[in-house]
Formats: sequence, C-alpha cells, structure tokens
Amino acid sequence: MNYSKANPDQIKAITTTEGPLLIIAGPGSGKTFALVERVIFLVTEKGVLPENFFLATFTEKAAHELETRISNRLHELEIPFNINEMYLGTFHSICLRILKENREFTRLKRNFIMMDQFDQGYFLYQRMREYLDIPEVSHVIGRKDRSNWQKAQNLLKWINKVSEEALDVKHLLDAVDEPVRVLGQCYQIYQDQLEEANALDFSTIQHEALKLLRDNPDVVGQLQEKITHFMVDEYQDTNTIQELILNLLAGEKPNLCVVGDDDQGLYRFRGATIRNILQFKDQFDDGECAEVQLTTNYRSHPGIIDFYNRWITDQDWNKDGITFRHQKKISPEDKEFPDGPTVLSIGGDSEKEWQQEVLDFLHALRDKGHLTDWNQVAFLMRSVKTDRNVRLTRFLERNGIPVYSPRSNQFFDREEIRLMIGAMIFLFPQFPDVRKWNDDAHLDIWDYYDEDCFGTFARELRKPENEDLLKWCKYHAKQHLNLVSNADYAFLGLFYRLLRFPLFSRYLNENDLQETLLQSRAMRNLGLFSQMLNKFEYLHNINVLTPDYLEKNIRDIFNNFLRFLQDGGLDEYEDEAEYAPTGSVSFLTIHQSKGLEYPVVIVGSLWTVPRKQYTALDEILENNYLHKPPFEPLDQTKYYDFRRLFYTAYSRAQNILVLTADERREGRSRNPSKYFLEYYDSLPSWRDPKFKPANISLDDIKDVNLKREYSFTSDLSVYENCAEQYRFIRELEFAPNRQSPILFGTLVHQTIEDIHKAVLRDDEGDMLSRDQVDSWFDLNYSSLTKRERVYLDPFRKNQAREHVQRYYLRHEGDWSHVRESEVDVSLVKDTYILMGKIDLIAGQDDTVEIVDFKSEKKPDVNDMKDRDKLERYRRQLEVYAHIVQERTGQEVSKTHLYYTSEKDGNPYISWEKNEENIEKTVAAFDEVVDRIENRDYRIGERPTKICKECDVQHYCDAKNWIFLEE
Repeated sequence: MNYSKANPDQIKAITTTEGPLLIIAGPGSGKTFALVERVIFLVTEKGVLPENFFLATFTEKAAHELETRISNRLHELEIPFNINEMYLGTFHSICLRILKENREFTRLKRNFIMMDQFDQGYFLYQRMREYLDIPEVSHVIGRKDRSNWQKAQNLLKWINKVSEEALDVKHLLDAVDEPVRVLGQCYQIYQDQLEEANALDFSTIQHEALKLLRDNPDVVGQLQEKITHFMVDEYQDTNTIQELILNLLAGEKPNLCVVGDDDQGLYRFRGATIRNILQFKDQFDDGECAEVQLTTNYRSHPGIIDFYNRWITDQDWNKDGITFRHQKKISPEDKEFPDGPTVLSIGGDSEKEWQQEVLDFLHALRDKGHLTDWNQVAFLMRSVKTDRNVRLTRFLERNGIPVYSPRSNQFFDREEIRLMIGAMIFLFPQFPDVRKWNDDAHLDIWDYYDEDCFGTFARELRKPENEDLLKWCKYHAKQHLNLVSNADYAFLGLFYRLLRFPLFSRYLNENDLQETLLQSRAMRNLGLFSQMLNKFEYLHNINVLTPDYLEKNIRDIFNNFLRFLQDGGLDEYEDEAEYAPTGSVSFLTIHQSKGLEYPVVIVGSLWTVPRKQYTALDEILENNYLHKPPFEPLDQTKYYDFRRLFYTAYSRAQNILVLTADERREGRSRNPSKYFLEYYDSLPSWRDPKFKPANISLDDIKDVNLKREYSFTSDLSVYENCAEQYRFIRELEFAPNRQSPILFGTLVHQTIEDIHKAVLRDDEGDMLSRDQVDSWFDLNYSSLTKRERVYLDPFRKNQAREHVQRYYLRHEGDWSHVRESEVDVSLVKDTYILMGKIDLIAGQDDTVEIVDFKSEKKPDVNDMKDRDKLERYRRQLEVYAHIVQERTGQEVSKTHLYYTSEKDGNPYISWEKNEENIEKTVAAFDEVVDRIENRDYRIGERPTKICKECDVQHYCDAKNWIFLEE
C-alpha cells in the first residue's frame, strides 16, 4: 500500500477495519478515495474475499464510480477479483440481489415486475376503486374533489412512508387514531395488489428484504457467515428500514463502517433520518466504536470554506440539552491560494437587469478570466422548474450560452416531442371528439395538444419538403377513422414508421453523437418517448390497434397517460459519466448536485424560506407509531434542513461561489429572503474592482471516467449484426417494439437453473423429482407470461416441458458435475468492463468447463449455414472462458453447447480450450468496443435478413447508405 496521497486521518479511516467505525467526512475531504483504499487494504492486507464485502452508497452513479475505481486499483495491482461477487451498489440494488438469491423464501415469483415511481403511481391510479371504498379514506388520499391521479399520488407517498419506516401493518390496523387505521387498510390492500401482480416498487424492495431476513434466520445466518465487512456511504441519508436491515446483517459484533456528513443530510422527504448518523455510536458500548473526522477540504478556496462554515454554525443546533450536529470545522489544504474575493454576489433591481448581470458575469469569466469551457459553471437552485429559472435558461441560450438542464420540466416543450405528439394526433382524426366524456369537461393539456403539438405539426405539413409525410399521414388517418379490422401495429409501431420522414429523421443524425450532449438531446428525447409509448402499451395490454378498443386507447394515452407524465414532469437524458457536458452551463437542483463539484457555482433560489415538511398524520406517526421515539424536534426540522440544503450547495464550489438574486427589498416576496439577506449583503458584488477574474485559476471539470459494461450477447453480437440497430437500441435506448420469440428458450433455461440451484443447496439435491421439476416449470411459465404477455400454444408448451424433463432424466441421481449456475462474472479491461453470465461444471484435474444451454435444434456441424451460427457461439464461449480465467483464476479446459432438444444422441457440441483462438476473439471484442466508445456506427452493407424484423427498418429504407471500403 502506498499512503503518500493520504493524510493521517484518511490513513486511520483506511486501516481501522475491525469493529464499528464512524467516519464523518466533510465536503471535498477525499471520502471516496478513503473508501476505495479501505477496500484495497482489506483485500491486500487482510485477505478479504469479494463475497465478504457489503458496500452501499446512495446513487447508482456513486456505486458505478466506486465499482470503477476499485476495479482499476485491483487491475493495477494485478489481483484476480470478481467484483460482481461483492455486495456493491445502492441499498435498493443490494436488497434486490438478496431477494433474487433467496426468492423461494419470499412472496415473489420468477420474472417479477419492477416499477419505477411513475409506474407505481399509475399502478395505484388504475386500482383506485378499491381504496375509494375504504371509509374515511380522505385522511390518506386527500379531498373528494381531487382527481383520481392526485389521490393516487397522495396514496403513493403514504404507502412508501409505511415501507420506509418499516411500520407493522397489524399495529396500524389496531391503532387508536382513525387516520392511522385507514393507512393500515390502504397498505394491506396495496400489498395484496402487488402480490397478485408479482410486482415490486422502489420502497417495497427493502420492505420485502427486511421481511425475508426477519422470517428466515437461516438466510440471515448464511449472509452473516459470508459478509464480514460492511461499509455504508452517505449514511446521513439512510432511513429506518435501511438501518434495521444493516443491523440484522451485521450481527452483534460487526465490522461496520459508516461514512457521511450530517451537515449534508437532504433526503428527509424520502424517509431519511439524520438520527442514524448522529446516534450511530450510541448502539455500542463506550469506546467500542471508533470515530474519524475527515475535515481537510481538498476542493474549495479558503474563502468559500469560511463562508459555508459560518453558514452552518450560525444555526443553533441545541435543543433540550441535545446537540443535533457533529461538531467540526472544515479547513482548507495547506497550499497557496490566490488573493482577492472568491465569494461574490450578482444582483439586479429587476428580472431583466438580473439576467443581464448574470450574462455579463459569465462573459467576464470567459473574456477576462480563465474559463475555457461553459461546463465549468453550474447554477444550483432549490428547483429548476420555476418560471423564473426557466426564463433565465432561455435568456442565456438566446445569448449564445448553451444550457444543460435535464430536470427543468422542458421535455414536453422540446420541438421533436411536440411534433411527434402532433403527428400522433393527426393520425387519429377522431381525437377531438373521442377525448370528451361530457360536454363540460376540459383538460388543460388539450390546449397544449391543439396549439403546441397539432398546430406545430400541421404548419410543418404545409411545407413542400413534407409532401410525402402529408400523403402518408392522410392515408393512415383515413384508415384509423374507419378501422374495421385489427392493424398490425399500435402507437409505438406508428412512432417507428414516422422516423423515416425528414421531419423526424433530421433529429437522428449519428454525427450529432460525436458532438456535445446537447446536440444529441433531440434523438435521446425521441428514444425516451419511445420508452413511454412502450410502457403505455404494456400497462394497457395493447399489442395492436383494434376497432373495439381504439377510442378507449386514444382517450387513455392522451387524457391520462401523457397528461400525467406532463403534470409530473419527465426528466431528459442524463449521462452519469458526463455530469457536466462540454459546451454548456449546468442548471441543477441542489439535490441533483450532491457529490459533484464545479469550479464556479452560482446559487439561486434566495427567495426561499424554511418550510414545514410534515402533516398532521406525520405528527401522529412520529409521536406514537415509529420504531423509536421522536428525535429532532419537529418545530426545528425545517430550519435544520434549510441550513443543510444550502450548505450542500455552497460546498460544491471549487474556485468561485456566487449568490444571485433579482433583488426585491420590499413586499412579501422579498429576494433575498431574511434568511439570506445578511450573508448576501456582506458579499462584494462581482463588479467590485477587487474581484479580478484573471487572478483566479479555474479547475477543469473532473473526469469521472466511468467504465461502461459490455457483454457478448448484448453488445458484440448486436453491433456486429448491425451497428445502426445497436445505435438505436443500445446507445439511444429506443424501446424495441417487436416481441422476440424467446419465451420457449427462456422457460427452458429458467427451469434448468432451478434444478441447478436446488442441487447446489446441500440439503435439497436428493429431493429432486419429476413432479418438483414440473412445478418449477409451471411457475416459471405463469410468471413469464404474466410479465411478457406472450404465450405458447399447448404443443410448444409441452415441447418445452419435454426439454426440461429430458435434461433432468439424463442426470437423475448424479449431479456432481454441477459447480455453479448462472454466475455473473466481470473482467476489468483498460477501457471497459467485460461482462458474462455462465454455468460451470467440473472438469478434469481441477479444471472447470463452461456450458451454455440451447433449446433450439442441434445444428449440423457439417452444414455451412449452421457453421456460421456455431462459430458465433464458439466465440461467445471463448469470451466467457477468458473472463473466468482472468478474473477467478480457475483454469477452463473445455466449453460446451448443450442442446436440450436432442432426444437420443449426444446433446453436447464441445470445444477444447485454445488460447490462441481466445486471444483473437478478445482482440476482436476490444476492437468492437473501441468503435462503440468512439460512436462509430457506420456499416459496410445493409444486413437484409435482420432488417425484416428490425424496428428502424423504415428509417433505414429512407436513409442514404454509405458503403465503406474494406
């Protein structure tokens, strides 16, 4: 280990590995560095294995960054280490993994559905009738005059509260307080609905994981035996249920390290409780829990540090003899810094004057200072969706400064989206009449549809260059108006057909991917819109447009689905590897900026004031029904959270921090509010002669360098088949429309996996029977068809069952060859991470062999057509062999294809390992990844066989193909 980069406190955090440890890590204090090196220390000095680690952080991006940095360090040290075996990720992803590994002990069946927040709200909306029958349900869902969608959103909040606080439903149902009893009834109904749908939502993942652990001591025991070292980042943002899960897994004498900063606790509205980090040491005997404070800031100028130290300490954190903050003072690193003010104000007596001042400041940084890229500037706001902030972004863009603001609720304002919705409306001329359910009804979104969407599209149709599109739309509109038989498409199919016309294909230029993120925004937005259409068709069980349901489908998609998406706001594309896209300033929420840093930070929303975040029902629950008695005084939480929020904003700044306001010194809506006024007025204006941009060096944006993951089947094969298809489906994430005929193979494969997992459990291998295998097969079929909504005819279903039973009978009584089943393995390469999923069987002389199961007809090795297919399979197995040998150290001696369709002959096609072939295959993989990373999606000739089943064939039909030279 080389500690030349670590300070004494970091070294203590890295090397204190036994027993509980609390690390209080201030802003810019090298927290991630310490966590990564702590893992390396445990691996190199303590011999800790990958499966012994539990490492949880708050966001997927932070987890990916940790994974990349740990992988890189292990790669540097040439240590074989399968990082997939680590329990590394967000709390939710780790809990999901535990559920999947122990699914047989839960209510979940195979192929369960994962819902995001919108899915969950829509799920409740579609089932609101059951909740409306509960007496006095208004306590939970709101007033009777609210729409069902608003009621569903209220219900969602309270249901998630029950999950996050791990409340006992029986306790709620027996409560003295009527609102609490109603909440218990709602939650009980919701759990029944989830079980019927075989579904999970974001909060319920943890609820199910806690139930699994509480009800199954053997599962807890196995996990405790396996996981020896726990690390949790951003511990100030954990909630009650996460603490309960962590303590259950860690046991009575845990090697448990928690890292965080109570001054940056932001997520109370999601159930987080600051008490977890403030009272962490109280769980242990005196002196048992070590504490390290990382307080040297390597990020910010001393003036910025002094400012946010003052901001946080000016709050009184004491109440009734308790201090609700860890006492600490952040200090700058010991080096030379430029003189002059670095914390400034930008103001204006009107909104127009303020906007101009902001623009002039940015130009001064560029023209008189060291600003080399607009991405060095970030605007941080409480909300980026307010009219004032949206107007500022548009002002800057009109004046030549591009703005990256993916969460500013502008998705439905984008031209490409308005045109696509307008085209969809034009294609259904019955829309104006169908959308009405009574003469008095009027939805606000209709104005958006009529003026911004249909009107814009209709104007475009009048242009000569769109003549072909007009003809096409008129023809299909007439068909839809008089639909008498089923079409062979639904809404997503129409979407893909529209992409062929220049009005839409102009947004899909692959060269734009080579430029800035903003230049590719339109095509990515269209990809997101395709996902929304796909989601709608799934939720409403729509495969094709039919005469009987067309009017209902039109009402559902326009009056409900798209309306709710617009009301809630749809975030645009964000690249986690490029959090500050080159060529544009960023407009972010303060929450969104958590964990990031920028050379210049401009903090707005200074009109805001501390606001109450709890209701009467919150207060009842807080005082009588939570696992622990009240901690922070409710009347003070709004002040505490207010200070923490803006402390987090200020501490993102590296070189310059600015507070900005369109000043209003009189009236009720003062800006800055009284909570900022003293600080704001104490700052020099950016026009102060003492502020000299030329004297302040600006850091470059940190290169996150997140390595992307690639696999043979999802990436290499798709790209080699058609790079254009890869661009749409993998890079731009367009939703596939056509159902691939994979149900048969998936069903066979999943049931064989059930067999393998049973024999790998010591106590169950002898209990296998044909009846048990049949039972697994039926359960898998039921859950697969419920999720995919695709079915096998009786003959094909019986064939699939025979494949599975044939495999079982071939090996009945002797399963000693099975080593591992469906194992995720990864290999860190110089520029990417190579992924695979494998089954291993025992080989000769302590080697292993790789098996890939195929349910198709066994190919003829002498047939030229079959040889091409077998060659692709052989290369895939070579990639898997390479991963296994490099990452696990196990020697692979053979690779096999196992054909479950083979009745009497040998089901295997096998290859001896050939190192030379493996090297060639991996080199080819490296070359393909290099092309993908460079976004090279050119193709030599059109792969016509693939085109027939490809969603983007219509787009490609109209495109001028470029034939490449060899």
